Amino acid sequence: MNKRSLAQNGILALVAVALFGIMSCKQNPKPEKTEETESEEMAMEDSKPELKISLAQWSMHKMIFEGGVDPYTFAEKASKWGFEGLEYVSALYYKELQAANFSEEAMDNWVAKSKAESEKYGLENLLIMVDGQGDLANVDEAARKAAVENHYKWVDAAAALGCHSIRVNLNGTQDPAEWVPASVSGLTQLATYAKDKGINVIIENHGGPSSNAELLVEVMKKVNMENVGTLPDFGNFCIKRAAGDYYESKCVEEYDRYKGVEELMPYAKGVSGKSFDFDAEGNETTIDFARMIRIMEDAGYSGYIDVEYEGNVLSEEEGILATKKLIERLLE
Repeated sequence: MNKRSLAQNGILALVAVALFGIMSCKQNPKPEKTEETESEEMAMEDSKPELKISLAQWSMHKMIFEGGVDPYTFAEKASKWGFEGLEYVSALYYKELQAANFSEEAMDNWVAKSKAESEKYGLENLLIMVDGQGDLANVDEAARKAAVENHYKWVDAAAALGCHSIRVNLNGTQDPAEWVPASVSGLTQLATYAKDKGINVIIENHGGPSSNAELLVEVMKKVNMENVGTLPDFGNFCIKRAAGDYYESKCVEEYDRYKGVEELMPYAKGVSGKSFDFDAEGNETTIDFARMIRIMEDAGYSGYIDVEYEGNVLSEEEGILATKKLIERLLE
């Protein structure tokens, strides 16, 4: 066969292949998008949890207590650092408020100044972390009731500020057998008051029995109120300390932090992204943030995750920004 014949045969073969391809495409057309499939895809996008980043004011406690920074610059600094929401810490204002014996006028002034600053910088007020206002899990009924009533002013402040929650502690006893019923009693009383104000009462794993997620879940189930929930913290899972205290002495027993966050997420109305230190690649060296974010997403959580830096190597500003950068990278 000569070159011309070969060429002719080759052309015929190419034509046959092309025709076969055209027929195949007609017989097996690509599925066209219908209104139904498009709506399904949109629904999947809409159902994806929406996560935003807020700043826990405790990340600034050294600036305020040791550096003399005005706590009322919280919104200004959070805005400068690129945050969307604010989580206040009551104790950072106690020097001013205690001097006035937490008078109604002093509390109203605190709300007015804080609200004006948040509005000035266009930030959302989310919650107030309340400390040092009495033991809500006190085994003594009268002392527990007094502690509940002592929190009322912070419920009122949260409502006036436009927050959705106050975060409280369940201190008072470290005996689980006594802690659970005392916690249920204290929370139920406070949440009943807060419900009428449109405020949630949320509990962080914050030392002692509250850091035992299984026990805290038991309390959640027994209280069983819509405005009661949790604030899972990535780092606060010490359930026993050497001196029997809540926060100061060496931790001698810890609850598994990943198991704990997973157990608390169904009740979460906020999440605390606690951080301590970072490696050269920007990853937290003590907590697997990627794993924590997956736990949040698997739980279908939508809302804010806060930055709560407590490290000692980086400055507070550096640690805040490093934590925020890590969370943003993982959310992408």
